[in-house]
Amino acid sequence: MAFEQATIKVEKTQEFGELKAVVEKLFEAGRVADYLKKLNSRKIRIRDFERVLVMGVTDDVLGAKAGTAGALYRALTVSDQAQMREFYLSKVEEVDPALRTKFSKLYQYY
Repeated sequence: MAFEQATIKVEKTQEFGELKAVVEKLFEAGRVADYLKKLNSRKIRIRDFERVLVMGVTDDVLGAKAGTAGALYRALTVSDQAQMREFYLSKVEEVDPALRTKFSKLYQYY
């Protein structure tokens, strides 16, 4: 029997959708290298999504008003936040292997 992830309904669909769009933009082919460079310069590990938001890296890369992505994240319920972190981490794993190698320090756990 294959693993099936439980489906949990998103409660705040508008905020979730907006933040999901932000994450998708970060990992677009033309932006992901800039995003990784910003994380590297600020010494933030890529899997630390909440710190990425607090430090405003997403807003810097996308040219958004400071605190926008963080505010969207804080507006979500706890279960919505967990689903967003899971979505973000899935995008982290989809990054091109060449970039992952170049920025290997960002991908290290310790």
